Amino acid sequence: MLLPLLLQTAAPLPAGAVPAAPGQPPATLVVAPVAMAIAAFDANGDGRTTRAELEAGVARSFAAIDTGGSGSLGYIAFADWAERWLGDRNALPSPFEVDTDGDNRITLAELQAAFARVFARLDVDKDGSVTRKEVLTIRAMAPREPIDRGKKKR
Repeated sequence: MLLPLLLQTAAPLPAGAVPAAPGQPPATLVVAPVAMAIAAFDANGDGRTTRAELEAGVARSFAAIDTGGSGSLGYIAFADWAERWLGDRNALPSPFEVDTDGDNRITLAELQAAFARVFARLDVDKDGSVTRKEVLTIRAMAPREPIDRGKKKR
């Protein structure tokens, strides 16, 4: 009874099958919401977002929320902006980070500056544009530990 089980585990891999790499942890591709927005501002669809496309996209997104034309957004309106353009009201950058003069209002210039800082960080090759590859982050997943169900070892 044990022999068939041992033979199954010792059987060669089927044709075309690739053995798992030993010790290679699984990985996950992650895109931060602000990086996803920068990628979405690619106006001509070439897979690269230039600084000009970034500035136009941020201005367009700001105008879509600043319907009264006041030129600034309060923190609640900024949360509405973040939900629409970043996917979540709590997505970064936070309004406290963007509101550099501390007046509890966010201007287009402040939002442009916050996006310019992120753009500069993402533009790894410093060519003045951000590609889809540059917005991706690869994170290794930690191996899962067995769940201890409270059983005492003897």
